[in-house]
Amino acid sequence: MQLTHTQIAQRLADALIPNLPPESPYPKDVQLTPSTPAAVLMPLLRANDSWHLLFIRRTLHPHDRHGGQVAFPGGRCDPNDTGAEKAALREAHEEIGLLPQDAQILGRLREMLTITNYLVTPFVGVIPWPYAVHPQPEEVSRIFTIPLDWLADPVNRSTQTRQIQHQGRPIPVIYFSEYDGETLWGASARMMVLLLEALGLATPDERYA
Repeated sequence: MQLTHTQIAQRLADALIPNLPPESPYPKDVQLTPSTPAAVLMPLLRANDSWHLLFIRRTLHPHDRHGGQVAFPGGRCDPNDTGAEKAALREAHEEIGLLPQDAQILGRLREMLTITNYLVTPFVGVIPWPYAVHPQPEEVSRIFTIPLDWLADPVNRSTQTRQIQHQGRPIPVIYFSEYDGETLWGASARMMVLLLEALGLATPDERYA
């Protein structure tokens, strides 16, 4: 994929529809309490003359429902954050050692509700590469990249049905095939598909196919 920075930024802007409700595959009555604001950084980088996405594997903790999962750097917004973008950059700095000034934010995606009742704003930013990333061991057990072309190939993803915890109702969950020993699925996989849609590399009907 040979999109330029400018083309990516324009496609992200064109895809962001004002006042669109958050992306969510869950029934409306699943989230009965106010959602917790959160933000993630979806880092794009150039390697071997092609775009790649940087991911983390979260450290396994017994009380973390997302422990051990593949994710983007990010987390909940703090009261001291001046906005969701600042929260995404702060979390990326804390988790992988990325300096905020080294990320060029190109735009954002539609907000998304997670099953753990976070309202996540995904920001797309370009980072230099190679880069001396440093995983924060309490939160991150591994940092790795996946080529955008691989992620965009529909043969590498599928949608499976899972039951909502304590609800007994099925929901569609996106899974990517294993890459470099890692499996991208769930909320982060849905964000990835939203990015593919924004860039014109997937269509909305594929999200629940």
